[in-house]
Amino acid sequence: MTENILDNIHINFDSGSLWVMNIVLGLVMFGVALEISVSDFKPLWLRPKALIAGLISQFLVLPAITFLLVLAIEPLPSIALGMFMVAACPGGNISNFISYLSNANTALSVSLTAMATMFAIIMTPLNFHFWSMLYEPGSSLINEISISSIEMFKLVFLLLGLPLALGMLINYKMPELALKIAKKLKIVSLVFFIGLVFIALYNNRIIFMDYILYVFWIVLAHNLLAFTTGYGIGKLFKLPVDSIRSITIETGIQNSGLGLLLIFTFFDGLGGMALLAAFWGIWHIVSGLILAAFWNRKSVAKETIA
Repeated sequence: MTENILDNIHINFDSGSLWVMNIVLGLVMFGVALEISVSDFKPLWLRPKALIAGLISQFLVLPAITFLLVLAIEPLPSIALGMFMVAACPGGNISNFISYLSNANTALSVSLTAMATMFAIIMTPLNFHFWSMLYEPGSSLINEISISSIEMFKLVFLLLGLPLALGMLINYKMPELALKIAKKLKIVSLVFFIGLVFIALYNNRIIFMDYILYVFWIVLAHNLLAFTTGYGIGKLFKLPVDSIRSITIETGIQNSGLGLLLIFTFFDGLGGMALLAAFWGIWHIVSGLILAAFWNRKSVAKETIA
């Protein structure tokens, strides 16, 4: 009975609010891109090992580890799809701020955010489709809904690719104006976006309260596994401590806002998926700040990017 309820209910989120959320997420990405310049990438192109490690961690290892976690805990199919969606998304918009607080390699964090956002145009729909179809209970649910991969590619491009390209172009043409706008725009749009998520949760608070404990432990385990994955990949590549921290944060802070938009757009706010992505968006801020507070107390020796 529980499975039928959670896998069939849909979170109430009207089309007008969905359009606003699309625009606001685009503005968030535009605000991030305004602070990114081509010069940020130069040190990493010369020694790209850290950048490669970060992209492998996010787009190859995390989705695979998520699949193993799903096989181990066997969550409800819609919850499993939510986990695959979050794991398929690029690093979250607050990862650069968390990296700064953690005494991590902020330049690497910014570069990974930009590169992962570009890769996500292809890798997010691809990863989600691949791992979801590989998990039989999830693939059955997807077949019932019948989504268009091409349409998902288009939306991800509009939400990530276009704002990123436009923001970097303005930074290149008018760097002083770009930085001035970026600081205010990023904060305002991010607060606005978080507000929309809370409104969606409040409008569906009965459903949320009924399943919060079930979703909480799954998000906790999944998020911890994501941080551990990033840390493990950094260690495997024998990177400096500050770079390991950045990759850990970029892997553990996922752009669940993008995931939510894709869920509302293509899955009509499918209950388990929407609840997991929404709670992840709240929890990764808390877990990221806890990790930053811990690492902020530990000094990092100055090392060159590997």
